[in-house]
Amino acid sequence: MSDGPYFFLSHAPAGRAADGPGPDLWVGRLFDDLCRGVAELTALPDGAAPGFMDPGPRAGADWSEEIGRGLASCRVFVPLLSPRYFASERCGKQWYAFAQRAIHQRAATGLPADAIVPALWVPVPEHQLPWPAVQLAVDHRRLGERYATDGLYGLIKLRLLAEEYHRAVHHLARHIVGAARATRVGPGRPPDARTLPSAFGAAPGPRPLRVTVAAPTRGELPAGRDGAYYGESALDWNPYHPDTRRPLALIAEDIVGSLNYRPTVASFDDEPPAGDPAAARPEILLVDRWALRDERRRARLAALDSAGRPWIGVVVPWNRADPQSRAATGELTARTEATLPLRTRHGRAACRTAAQGVESLDAFEELLPQVVEAAAQQYLRHAPAHPPGDRAPSGRPRLTGPMDTAPAPGHRGPAPYRALDRAPDVEDTDDSQP
Repeated sequence: MSDGPYFFLSHAPAGRAADGPGPDLWVGRLFDDLCRGVAELTALPDGAAPGFMDPGPRAGADWSEEIGRGLASCRVFVPLLSPRYFASERCGKQWYAFAQRAIHQRAATGLPADAIVPALWVPVPEHQLPWPAVQLAVDHRRLGERYATDGLYGLIKLRLLAEEYHRAVHHLARHIVGAARATRVGPGRPPDARTLPSAFGAAPGPRPLRVTVAAPTRGELPAGRDGAYYGESALDWNPYHPDTRRPLALIAEDIVGSLNYRPTVASFDDEPPAGDPAAARPEILLVDRWALRDERRRARLAALDSAGRPWIGVVVPWNRADPQSRAATGELTARTEATLPLRTRHGRAACRTAAQGVESLDAFEELLPQVVEAAAQQYLRHAPAHPPGDRAPSGRPRLTGPMDTAPAPGHRGPAPYRALDRAPDVEDTDDSQP
């Protein structure tokens, strides 16, 4: 196990007055109290750090190497929740960085990796919570009614509530120690703040996104294909077996959810028909190259590619450690390029790479967030919408579904995606696909 801090306290720094004292004095007191509580409940050796707290932004740097090492090695991540916290890109990046370690651990073991223990600093209305926080489903009343209604900031400020504050801190320290003992999240690489996405996304609330799997079942495999990578459903496909214990669709669902999307998972064989409201959302299509030996699926995938629909991002995972896939690389690569020429040759570099073949779980975890954001951007720019019937436009436009290929004049996308709008970057301008 790593020798990093027992827990990492992530918080949104308060504004600093021009001539006042340093910010976050109360957060510093909470951190000290938590460190003492964790130290009392564990057998940490002398000199071991019970916790690490982000000291806040420094001029000229996203964050220090020390913060990166703490995120890569801590056993438990403790976000200090408040409206300011969820408005902070810095905090969102820290949450995302730790969440990826937990997702990777769960993929490798198949076991839960619940090592995010939120602390309530200031109460946050439920409708303002991003999807990663919603998924935690924390009942803050377990630490006391006053804690749930006032948060730690309300308790620590009033001497009258000192007893409630110390009780809440003690219970929080116990939750931190319990999470560390129940879940052993392996260490990771120190993240680069410049390239990390935020777990809170660019929109104010969770956005819908569909994850679709085009893969055969164990009973539909080509002659001689090893069935260890497959199951009774296309959703059981696990191309990175035996390094992963979970189907790829569930790993993708975890990663998509960690980016503040509300994912749904389905088989490509059950794709919704044209005009179905379920289709009116960005989509990530995971394609097993062995599925291209089935002419029916290959023809449907080729039709999807030629139809454009750039808000459908295609990822083609394969396992370089799989001897059959490695031996058939030439044939399967040629089939992929012939079936998906638009996805493999055009668009952003990350999207082309993803469609050409992703040969390891590490590469999949790195590329998928980029493909997700590209699909969301394309959805914003191209997804069609028009008012129902012959009525004049009023209120929010109703989507007709991505099977329609021409965007309505002046359409800027549905409300949950408008915060993603921005001027296209260099790679965004490559719209060679229809």
